Amino acid sequence: MSVDLFAHPFSSYCWKVLIPLYENGIQFTYRNVDPAYPDNGAELARLWPLGKFPLLVDQGRPIAESSIIIEHLQLHHPGAVQLIPDDPESALEVRFMDRMFDNHVMANMQRVVNDALRPPERRDAVEVEQARAALETAYRWLDAWMNGREWAAADRFSLADCAAAPALFYADWVHPIDEALPALKAYRARLLARPSVARTVDEARPYRAYFPLGAPDRD
Repeated sequence: MSVDLFAHPFSSYCWKVLIPLYENGIQFTYRNVDPAYPDNGAELARLWPLGKFPLLVDQGRPIAESSIIIEHLQLHHPGAVQLIPDDPESALEVRFMDRMFDNHVMANMQRVVNDALRPPERRDAVEVEQARAALETAYRWLDAWMNGREWAAADRFSLADCAAAPALFYADWVHPIDEALPALKAYRARLLARPSVARTVDEARPYRAYFPLGAPDRD
């Protein structure tokens, strides 16, 4: 079996794929695309001209997009942790929550980060204000959703939690989750205590200087 993952240790969407790889003990070669490893970046560009990561290469076949990669892993490298349930209704809930975390938490967190990466004269305070307001709305909805739940969907650790872990990790750095949202804060803590997530967080520690808003002294 030959499985390569082109990824960066600090990338949220790469975390999303690393977590299921670690959950199920899938053997793979980590092709770090940090600028310190230019050959990996060049090979990524050759395999996937859009240059986005993560990219999984399984037996020479490139698989792009984090949710699709996780679905591919379940089909071709199943393990003890089934990340998408067989039951269609449960699977729909898992996929919905995956989209919730990607589109309404991760995406709005990234809007704030992207603004910080721009030159000062091109920054947009309105864009940042709108993104923070959207995060607040998502946080409140998620706090209600997580009340009485251990994991995000289908009563099990799933694809949804693989999306939630990096989304909530970085979103809380960008716009802290209020103490008045205890269910969401407790869920984030459970995610960070999960061994596969803790390993992913630890591997990213050397790159925290990359965070344009300044990584907080926690987590």
